[in-house]
Order: sequence, then C-alpha cells, then structure tokens
Amino acid sequence: MLAAPLLLLVVSFSSSSGAQLPDKSQVKDTLVATNGQPFPWDRMRLPKTVFPLHYDLALHPNLTTLDFTGVVRIQLDVQEDTSTVVLHAKHMQISSVILLAPEGVRPLQVLEYPRFHQLALLSDKVLTKGRKYEVQLTFAANLSDNFHGFYKSSYRTSTGEVRILASTQFEATFARAAFPCFDEPAFKANYTIRIIREPRHIAISNMPKVKTVELPGDLLEDHFDTTVKMSTYLVAFIVSDFLSVSKTTQHGVKISVYAVPEKISQTTFALDAAVKLLDFYDDYFDIPYPLPKQDLAAIPDFQSGAMENWGLTTYRESGLLFDPDKTSPSDKLGITKVIAHELAHQWFGNLVTMEWWNDLWLNEGFAKFMEFVSVDITYPELQVDDSFLAKCFEAMEVDGLSSSHPVSTPVENPTQIQEMFDDVSYDKGACILNMLRDFLTPEAFEIGIIQYLKRYSYQNTVNSHLWESLTNICNSDNLDEGRIKEFCSKRNLNSGASKWYSGDELDVRAIMDTWTLQEGFPLVNVEVRGREVRLSQERYLKTDNPSLTEGFLWQIPLTYMTSASSTVHRFLLKTKMDILYLPEEVDWVKFNVDMSGYYMVHYEGEGWNSIIKLLQHNHTALSSNDRASLIHNVFQLVSIGKVRLDIALELSLYLSRETEIMPVTQGFGELVPLYKLMEKRDMAALENQMKDYIVDLFRGLIDRQEWSDSGSVSERRLKSYLLLFACFRNYTPCVTKATQLFNKWRDSDGKMSLPVDVTMAVFIVASRTPEGWDFLSEKYRTSLQMSVKSRLKSAMASSPLQDKLKWMMEQSLHGEVMKTQDLPDVVVAVSRNLRGYKLGWDFLRANWHTLIKKFDLGSHSIAYLVTGVTNQYSTREMLDEVKSFFSSLTEETGSEMRCIQQTYETIEDNIRWTDTNLPLLKAWLDKHNHRVAHEDL
Repeated sequence: MLAAPLLLLVVSFSSSSGAQLPDKSQVKDTLVATNGQPFPWDRMRLPKTVFPLHYDLALHPNLTTLDFTGVVRIQLDVQEDTSTVVLHAKHMQISSVILLAPEGVRPLQVLEYPRFHQLALLSDKVLTKGRKYEVQLTFAANLSDNFHGFYKSSYRTSTGEVRILASTQFEATFARAAFPCFDEPAFKANYTIRIIREPRHIAISNMPKVKTVELPGDLLEDHFDTTVKMSTYLVAFIVSDFLSVSKTTQHGVKISVYAVPEKISQTTFALDAAVKLLDFYDDYFDIPYPLPKQDLAAIPDFQSGAMENWGLTTYRESGLLFDPDKTSPSDKLGITKVIAHELAHQWFGNLVTMEWWNDLWLNEGFAKFMEFVSVDITYPELQVDDSFLAKCFEAMEVDGLSSSHPVSTPVENPTQIQEMFDDVSYDKGACILNMLRDFLTPEAFEIGIIQYLKRYSYQNTVNSHLWESLTNICNSDNLDEGRIKEFCSKRNLNSGASKWYSGDELDVRAIMDTWTLQEGFPLVNVEVRGREVRLSQERYLKTDNPSLTEGFLWQIPLTYMTSASSTVHRFLLKTKMDILYLPEEVDWVKFNVDMSGYYMVHYEGEGWNSIIKLLQHNHTALSSNDRASLIHNVFQLVSIGKVRLDIALELSLYLSRETEIMPVTQGFGELVPLYKLMEKRDMAALENQMKDYIVDLFRGLIDRQEWSDSGSVSERRLKSYLLLFACFRNYTPCVTKATQLFNKWRDSDGKMSLPVDVTMAVFIVASRTPEGWDFLSEKYRTSLQMSVKSRLKSAMASSPLQDKLKWMMEQSLHGEVMKTQDLPDVVVAVSRNLRGYKLGWDFLRANWHTLIKKFDLGSHSIAYLVTGVTNQYSTREMLDEVKSFFSSLTEETGSEMRCIQQTYETIEDNIRWTDTNLPLLKAWLDKHNHRVAHEDL
C-alpha cells in the first residue's frame, strides 16, 4: 500500500504557486522534498537538461490485489552537464534507482516533490553533455480507482459474474501515475514494453506482440515491439479477457476491434469503419500510417469519449459498439465520427504533436474538423454536414462569455491543462479551420496540411508552424513531391483563385493569429444604403459592461450573396469599418454564406425585415445552413440588445413551413430554452403559452412523421427529435401512439421490435408512471446494447417521479447498476427536468468532494456537471445560492475553475434576458394568439 502522507501531499498539486512558473527568488528556499531536504528544481515544467531517448518498461499488474509493480529503464541524452535528473511520478512507491553510466552502475539518491509530481535523481558525479546514460527505477502502485493513469475497470456478465480488467488513460498528465517518465508532450521517445499476466487474460499495447515467455508461478510475459518516437500521453496497455475481430486495410495495416466477450458481435460496423477511414486518411494525408496495426478497444469504464493512443485507440463501449437492429442513425453517425476523430489523431497529434498544452487545439481542433471531412467522403449517406454548424453554435455559447479564453492560451498546472479540453479547443478549433479551408479553397488547404505533416513528422509544433505551411505552399522545398507539384502547376493556370495564394497578398498567420490569440469572435454589423454596404465589426459579448468589448479586431474572411446574384462574393475585412459597393440595388443581402465563417451578422435598418420577408415567401432561396444561421444569429442578438425579441419571434414564424433538420433543430434550440427559464421561475401561464406556440409551430411537420424507420439519415434523426419533443410536450396524438406501442412492447416482455426512431418517444411516455419506469429500469439492467441502454437512461432521467430521479443519481455514484462514467449525463438530465432541477443541484453540492476526486479537477466531466446543472437558473436568489457554494471552495477543491466563472456569467445573462424580455414575450404571444384566433374565424 502507498504511504498515507504521500497521498495527502499529492491531493494539493494545484495550489496557487503552482498555477504559473514560480518566481525563483521567492520559491527557491520553500521547495522541500518529502524527506525534508531541499528539492533541486523549482518549476512545474521539467528542465531541458536531459531528454529521454528510449524507455524499456516492464509491468506486472495484479487484477486480484488491484496493484502493480514495474521496472523502467530510461536511456538519456544529456543536453547540458548536470548532476540531477528531474522527471515525473505520481502516487508511486520508488524502491530503488540506479544509474547505468559508461564507467559502471551506481545508486542514485531520490527526492520526491509530490505537489509537482516530480522526482529528482541525484548523482554524486556529473552527467556529461553528449554522453549516453541510463537510469533504472523499480516502483509499485495501486491500480487507480478513477478513470486516469493505469486504472481498474470492471463489467458484469449476463450470469452476474463481475470481471476485472486494467486499462490506461494517460492524456494529459497521467502517464506519470503508471511509470516514472518525462511526462510532457515535447519529450518524445521510443518505448519497448513487456507485461506480465495470468494465462486467463490477454495483454495489448501500442505495438504488436513479438513473443510470449512463460514465467514461474503460472505467469506469462508478453513482449511488444518497440514503438515509433512519441509522447508519453500516447502510451497504452490493457490487460483483460477481451475477444477481438480483425481485418486488413488496402495499405496492409491490421485493424482489430476488442470488446468484452458477450459484446464482440457488436464490433462489425466499427471494424469496417476503421478500415475505410484509415485507408482514407492514408490517401488524404499522403503519408502512410506508420505502424503495422491499429487496435480499437471498447472499455467498460471510460470517462471521455475516446482516446487516440498510437496503435491502440480506446473508446467508451457506446462509442464503438453497434447493433444494426437496435442502433439509431444518430448513434451510427456518432460512432463513425468518434472513430474518424481518433484515427485523424494518428497523424494530427501523434505524428505531429503540439509543443505544449497551450496549443492543444492543433490536435483537437484538427481531429474534430477531420471527423466531418472524412465521414462526408467515406459515408456520404450519414449526411454528417447536417451536424457541423451545431458545433460552431456550441463553441459560440461559451466564446460569447468574458470568461472564454483564446484557442491558444498559456497553461501550466494539471487542472489548467485539463480545462483546455473544452468546446473552444475542439469546436471553435474545427470551425476556424473550416473557415480557413473555405477561404483558401479545399485543394490549397489540403496541400498545406500535407506539407505541415511531412515537415514536422515525429516532432512538436506551435501555431506558427501551421500558418507557415499554409501560406507559401507553392514556394516550398517539397515541390518535387507528387500532389504538391501537380497542384501548383494547375494553380498557375487557374487565376480565378490565385489572389488568395500570391505571397504578397496572403498572410495566413496575420489572419489566423486574430482568431487563435484573442478570445471571443466578431459580430459584423451590416447596413445597406442603396448600393452601398457599410460594414463594422465588434466583439460579440454577453455582458452589461461595454468596455469589455473594446480593443478587439479580427481579419474576417467575409462571404455574401444577394437577391440579385447567387454567386458567393468574398471580401477580407481587416479594419474596424469598411464599405462595399454592390453592382446594383438589391432586395436582401446575406452575409456569412452557409455560415462557413466563425462570426455572427447583424442586419441594421430594414435588414432583418427584408430577411423575414424572404423567409416567409421563399425560404428555399437560402440554403438550410443559411436559414439555421439566421435563426441562431437573430436570437443571440436579442441577448445583447441588438435586436428586439419580437423581431426574432416574427422570423421564427416561417418555421411552420420548414422541413430541413438544421433549421428545425436550431429553431427548437432557440425557442425551448425560453420556456426552460420560465419552468424554474414559477410562471406556469406564460410557460404554457410558450410551449403551445412551439407545438403549434411544428404541428404540421410532427403530424407528417411516420412511426417507422423510413427515410434518409437526416430525415430519421429529425423524426426522432420531433416525436420526442411532441410526446415530451404531451401532444395528444403522440402520447396516444407512444402509449399503445409501449403497452405492446411491455406485454411482449420487451421482445417485440420497436422502430428504433420512435423508441425515445415511447420510453419518455413510459417513464411517467412507476410501473412503466420500473419496466424500463429492468430492461436497462439486462440489456447488452449500449445505444438502447443510453436511450433508456435518458428517458428514465426525464421522469416526473422524484424518488426515481434521486435513485438514479445515487446509483450512478455507486457505479454498479449504472456506471459512474454516466453520472454527469444522469445528473445534468435530472437538473434539466422540471421536477428534478433542485435535486440535481442538491446532489452536486452534497457529493462535490467525491466527484472531483473521481473525475478530476478541471476535467470536461466536472465542467459539464457545473454548467449543466446551473445554466437554466435566472433568478438573483439562485445566483446567490450558486455563488455561496462555489465561493466556499478552496483552490484545491476547484474554486479557480473556469466553468465556475462561466456559470456565474450564464445565470447573470439569463437574469438580464428575463428582466428585459419576459414582458415583450407575453405581449407578442398574446398578439400572435389573437392573430391566429382571428384567422381561424
């Protein structure tokens, strides 16, 4: 067992002096190792005096005692003379350390500084620059009981037997909890791994197994091939009883999917998708995948969605397993995108890695962006483009707050690093790359990307390396290479687009620095006067402090079309204000065509009225993305007082004729939160008026939906959404049909096959009675289909039965009936439930210290819990209650997390919105109801 004092010390790693590099003069005397000696290094980042070249790692996990022992031998490259080697280890007992030097073997003294997770190895002789040394450390630790490091996972078979496995999750700073290492992304090295196991288990790692050796005590040792040069956070190993299925790609890479034995039949789709996608990337990036194999493993306990470990990607079971008879089109799309994301990382992130976590977006923004590029080409029938805009809208939600951060932002301690894994790094990153691709043209963008990956393979990069690769693509040294040469010779013939490439006119870095080095995004104000279009830009910000919007300037690749021409016109707005001249006067102008740019647009004067008129009379003159972006922008502009609520509501009236998934779901996305605010303010009359308005708006579309699995993927996703909403809102035809189907399904003991697309609507209605809820709960316990379990769980959490909601939250914390990985989803779903929102908030407060230990400070799970539980509050009383709780925390328990600031701002914005707009909403709904009643006479 680990010594208790070490554990106590480690818990406080994010205390204040660790947030930034400490001032040497102040801190030098205060850094004391666990044995009372001075610790020789005073920074959270490791020194650059010594680099690892190769790790020889042997591990022996014991799945009965839930601990492991290990030996690591690290080959070092000494960059400067030193007598100290500083590296990382966390929650670990180090029993011996030796130095293997050219002149012989000798022991090293070990000092520990747990707050920075650091070990200092002290040599009595200087390690000389340029000479090669090795250090060998023997260590022991417990398998982690959260989701990080080398951790314990378990699953229950259909006969009720609990089986244990051990898996890894090292990103961002958790490799150090599995073996002593230089745990920063720039310390790339090769790894040769050996794992000792029992014969009833298998072991897998990044590389193929080379051989298995029999050891005394009925143990086996698997030896794995040496990896390519890579960062510590990409190392992975799993010891389990998984089974696998395999195929080989056209390029000769062996793909295997691993899962627990009873679910191996659900791996066929993931296997085929992985083969198809890896082949796509191999060709798209023009760089062969460098390993002989790629494994995809479905882990029963997994906190994030998936992890891109090189050669062994790991996933939640719901992110990989697929039953064609039980899985919805949304699930299939989701699984395909997750696999596409992790396989894109094999190039973006693994082959070329950010220098430090401040540029995490170079990994995550790219992988998120490539999900859409790759799935659009490999699985066009999944209509992935219909969900891209939603990502940009999600990013804008947090990026419109003053607590947002630049895409590239300084981070030092593990909590700050964890916080980088957010919508800004992933979704904003993807959206600004999409804007750049549209601006440069897809062909030029792809060539620049290939150039970047080839130039920096097996290295680490910063922002500017990417911009340089995208700027002078035809002036590069790589012109002799096939595709680049072909592109550049063609481009010289095609002068139409060449203005974007000529070096004197195009400075990608100057443009993109404005999008990555400052937080937020621009609002472009458009005023049309005859042929003259006056443009101005400002920061979009939800605040009552206008001074916070000053000092921001973007270089914005504007696109626009008009009533007179469907041609997309382009203009780079570099200044605060500018004027465009149209060839003729027009009825309307639409900026940000297809919303390919990461900015909002406000149409001043009569601008919005002309757009409302267009939507009411001929909405298909604009693409569905354009219509979705107009709905989004107009309601978001209400929040900052640029547009009156009645204008936005007038625009929403056209939705009664809308049929496409993006504008319809965006309409719901803007209208539903309005009554959600009222639900938590005891305003039943106005709340019901608003609910009735939304049902009436979409009634025609709802009535046309068939209760079967027919239509394209987007049509089926829309159907599922509409029927769920209709039943949720007690629309009688929907509730009647859902009740009939549930009764038949229950009478068959769940054996009758329900149409997948209507199951959520059926389950929601069933969850309203104790008997119905109990039947769903029983099916949840026994189902092996992850997508079915997910739908059952969502429906159960929407029940009005408060005792059941409490039980669900408690069970997800306990982790047996419901997995603890699902706790954030369960608690947030309960908190959005009219009958559960107080329960969710009480649960979060009561279990806060357990949750931050289980999910880790700064993690996306904690941020999702904090914002998801509180973001529909809109009263001063609730704001005071929320502030009272979070201000009682210390920095060690999360008081400095960004999500807490986001929560305060969101509630303040809700209060401002309701104070300003509730009277307007009531007046408009009264007037609208009067108009409708009049028309019906």
